[in-house]
Amino acid sequence: MAENKLRVALVQEQWHEDAKEHQDSLASGIFSAAQQGAELVCLQELTLSPYFCTRSDVDGTPYMEDIHTGPTAQFVSHMAKTHKVCITASLFEKAGYNTAVAFNSQGELIAITRKQHIPSGEKYHEDFYFKPGDSNYPVHNIAGHQFGLPTCYDQWFPELSRIYGLKGAEILVYPTAIGGEPTAPGFDSQPMWQKVMVAQGIMSNTFIIAVNRIGCEDDLQFYGSSFISTPMGEILAQAPRNEPAVLVADLDFSQRELWGRLFPFAQQREPATYHELVKPRNPIGIK
Repeated sequence: MAENKLRVALVQEQWHEDAKEHQDSLASGIFSAAQQGAELVCLQELTLSPYFCTRSDVDGTPYMEDIHTGPTAQFVSHMAKTHKVCITASLFEKAGYNTAVAFNSQGELIAITRKQHIPSGEKYHEDFYFKPGDSNYPVHNIAGHQFGLPTCYDQWFPELSRIYGLKGAEILVYPTAIGGEPTAPGFDSQPMWQKVMVAQGIMSNTFIIAVNRIGCEDDLQFYGSSFISTPMGEILAQAPRNEPAVLVADLDFSQRELWGRLFPFAQQREPATYHELVKPRNPIGIK
């Protein structure tokens, strides 16, 4: 593919209790993406694990992995080498972090980013298991382009996408595990979830790849809806809410050049006036 374009893919899948069945399902999606010419394939948050954070009293130790030699590293490295594609994935790192990783087409680990913002609340008790990241928002060269690898809840914080944009990221990949809100029956956050990431892609001049899981785990229904969007807000590909999917899309980097020329937000910022952003404060509007 031309240097100013990149074919990317994501695999939307549920978690399967049988480890072999789960890996086989992901492997099938990776194979399909590679057959369609994808140079990069993105997988969901906690790629090989259940979303065990639905409760605060689960022993998370069995899901902790060595980032270089654990089950996720072995599986993703093998898939990357076999299909000659780059792959992003996610795992519960032994050091206590929820960590996104990337492997190149030779099966080598080339990127590590620890989830910065850790959610808490009913069915999302991640603060009992994960520490806030310490990666300092790194930008990684993957498949010849500049990537940021934040994770899930990071997507709600515009400061993060702004930092990545200022550091030269062209694409943000969000491995994700999000679904219903048990304390607000009938409330659906999916439209806002998608809009906030698309908007941040517009503001930071980045493509967005958001890959969520599907299925129901411990009464938490995940809503899938994985998507790929452009810096101009166009949805290039969208997955259904409740079905496995493989999305493939071509990213055209000339769109970044045009958008950056028409709306050069990074050059028009007034950081000297932004001191309020770094002041700790109590939540507004919450009693």
